[in-house]
Amino acid sequence: MILSKNCPCGHGPYAECCQPLHLKQQTAQSAEQLMRSRYSAFALQQIDYILETTTLGQQSALDRAAIADWSQSNQWLKLEVVQHQPKLDKTHALVEFKAHYHDGKQAHVHHEISHFVLHQQQWYFLDPTLDMQITMKQPCICGSGKKFKQCCAQFI
Repeated sequence: MILSKNCPCGHGPYAECCQPLHLKQQTAQSAEQLMRSRYSAFALQQIDYILETTTLGQQSALDRAAIADWSQSNQWLKLEVVQHQPKLDKTHALVEFKAHYHDGKQAHVHHEISHFVLHQQQWYFLDPTLDMQITMKQPCICGSGKKFKQCCAQFI
């Protein structure tokens, strides 16, 4: 990719924006930055990054092929951040966004309110779509050591 090319997330040149995160040279400093880098990863078919930035306890339940298919079968047009609430509590944040894309037939807008968790100084996406059999008393999927009900349950 040309270094001066704009980042798919729309926040500057790719080399200065999401590329350092994709290359693991840096980690996201906020939930919004992680969400932007995940959008760019979808646009650039960086599937490993999408998997690795989902909360640790959910990674094994992700469907890599389906994520890759959705990433590759759409043209990602632009990202619009509607709101970022960086402090829902000590370790959770919210980002509302609209991902504009074209599926080859028509334009679409994927509007989502996403929750993120900070674990060991790294932000992770909490995927509410995964069908996981977890009880409220089990250890949390984020790896915090807390019970699920006392940690991420309210955000999924």
